[in-house]
Amino acid sequence: MDKTELVDQIVAFPVLAEVPRAQIEWVIERGELVELSAGEVFFKRGDPIDKLIIVLEGITAFRMVQNGEYKLLGQMKGGDISGALPYSRAQSSSAEGVVETDTKMFILKKGHFRDLICECHEFAEVLVHLMTDRVRDSTRRAQQNEKLMALGKISAGLAHELNNPASAIVRSSELLQKHLGTVPDDFKKVTSLKMTDAEVDFVNDLLYSKIQNGVDKAESLMERTTREDELTDWLEDNGFGDCYMLSETLAEYGFCARDLQSIADHVSAESFAPVLEWGESMLTTEKMVGEIREASDRISKLVTSVKSYSHMDRAGDQEPTNVHVGIHNTLTILNHKLKKNKVTLVEELATDLPEISAAPGELNQVWTNVIDNALDAMEDGGTLTVVTQKIGSNVNVQISDSGPGIPPEVQSRIFEPFFTTKDIGKGTGMGLEVVQKIVEAHKGTIKLTSEPGNTNFEFCFPINTKGNPDE
Repeated sequence: MDKTELVDQIVAFPVLAEVPRAQIEWVIERGELVELSAGEVFFKRGDPIDKLIIVLEGITAFRMVQNGEYKLLGQMKGGDISGALPYSRAQSSSAEGVVETDTKMFILKKGHFRDLICECHEFAEVLVHLMTDRVRDSTRRAQQNEKLMALGKISAGLAHELNNPASAIVRSSELLQKHLGTVPDDFKKVTSLKMTDAEVDFVNDLLYSKIQNGVDKAESLMERTTREDELTDWLEDNGFGDCYMLSETLAEYGFCARDLQSIADHVSAESFAPVLEWGESMLTTEKMVGEIREASDRISKLVTSVKSYSHMDRAGDQEPTNVHVGIHNTLTILNHKLKKNKVTLVEELATDLPEISAAPGELNQVWTNVIDNALDAMEDGGTLTVVTQKIGSNVNVQISDSGPGIPPEVQSRIFEPFFTTKDIGKGTGMGLEVVQKIVEAHKGTIKLTSEPGNTNFEFCFPINTKGNPDE
């Protein structure tokens, strides 16, 4: 292909339709034509971005390795312009380029850009527009990736948090079904007894008082075990054989040897065993139903937290907002990570904290990004501290972690778009930039102080953003 044919082909590209032919010829005189075969890698990750690329024909692809697999980032086809562009600050490639079909491309080295800007105004203008479009697309992709990563973390956390109560429901319902199969035999034994109304009333009153009081969850394991042993000894001394399970159930509901003796004193000797077995059956049923109720309540609270967190039932407008609600919902969503990283949570929350005017869903993005970063910094354990207070006409929120800290040379850059200290695939560098934008949109401020063992983000939001703050 001679230079005239090459100019004719490039001039016909829609993106260069407004560029004078003379400027295309200027570029062609200073560049070179390159032909590549399918399968060739024409640049690698980390290679300098020092050439303007105009694809004449064929298809090339940009790809990146994430989690051991190639991820397609985009493609270039005939008529596309890529590579180095005037005024772009990109220094090295974050991906690699591979030829998918036999390709011809024209290349102009970056050393010609200064002259190109001076000599070819329309051509340079096209390239600058392409650069701004590329920055806009890159930002949009990074923001989308940030949202997807956040969604992935939330989904993983919910799956983990929901698994325990869901498993508890399945386990307890199966045990309950099996247990109910023994009820007819117990019922038959009880109905065959000849007990007075006074005896029946005494047993019922004692049994239901224990059920009403429920399981004492504040009781220590040692105290519970001591009562189990006491009950086992009493039952064995009074003719019961293997009574370990019976003692365990009775102990959970606060029975002691004195209660058993009281039952024995109020009912006949032949009625005692069937009555006790019937009582144990009632308590077991109550226990299993309670476990199902507790697990179901846990699932309900998780769903409520997620609904409140995402504000699926509200508009995105600002409204009177309780900061504590959003923080608690965020901690609920990230609770799996707190437990996984063995992080201790310390909350020092003001009891009389006033509401602020805010978009709750956006504030939740702030709490999520900062708390999630703090937990990432404490993979081997630590302390997460959340403090809220009213200072003057502002609500102050401090979130701190006991991680290794942010190096001083990095602190001034953490709010820059795309800046991240995380490994590839673990962050887009948009999280804290989004945090800063949201805080500024709420007329608030954010301050960072960090040293090894204490990284603290301090947020300050005005209580009244309209009129006199003292009103």
